[in-house]
Amino acid sequence: MEQDWIWGFVGGLVIGTAGAVYLLVNGRIMGASGILGGLVDGSGMRTMWERIAFIAGVILAPIPLYPLYKEVDTHITGNLLAIVAAGLLVGIGTRLANGCTSGHGVCGMSRLSLRGIVATVFYILAGGLTMVVFKHVLGVI
Repeated sequence: MEQDWIWGFVGGLVIGTAGAVYLLVNGRIMGASGILGGLVDGSGMRTMWERIAFIAGVILAPIPLYPLYKEVDTHITGNLLAIVAAGLLVGIGTRLANGCTSGHGVCGMSRLSLRGIVATVFYILAGGLTMVVFKHVLGVI
């Protein structure tokens, strides 16, 4: 019997731990979109090296695990239009919500932030609605 849910659980624990460490060490919330956005728009130049180190860690951390998981089924669609549309919708959503799931969902909810809880509820609702529309109405996934 496949136990794929365990990897989601482990990933959640790792992200939660990273968020707690980031908050304890830096005194700031670990929101990936805010960290990256501060580099892109120039507002985070004061903490540029910290932000670059965070993003490098996100990119480089999976590399040592590659020999263990050469074949991973991500269940992603082969439809390039759907992938691009999904990326744009996620980007728009993070700008509208002033944060992403790591900031609101992991760090905000763990601090019982009303803003984080509300944003996470709307992320989940929007994601579910998007799946229904793309898969069942448009049939592109």
